[in-house]
Amino acid sequence: METPLVREIPADRAARNARARTVSLLGPATVACGLIWAILQPYRLTLLHPLGEGFWWLVLEPPLLVAAAGVVFALVVAKPLLADLEAGNAAPR
Repeated sequence: METPLVREIPADRAARNARARTVSLLGPATVACGLIWAILQPYRLTLLHPLGEGFWWLVLEPPLLVAAAGVVFALVVAKPLLADLEAGNAAPR
């Protein structure tokens, strides 16, 4: 017996889905890396011990900058890029 609900996905469509999935995961993966870095090296976070440090030294900490870059990528770069990929998928070939 055959079922009409199961069908194979063409290879080019599967590759486009993998590409979109990869782009959508880059931002959250970068944020996770920044948070893991902050947990593994807490001495880099001068917010925990701000003795004698200026405002910019407290704000511009590498683990926090990495996490912020991941958020900016996810919101500013990935969303329009995913929309373009979806538009490309919907276009007839």
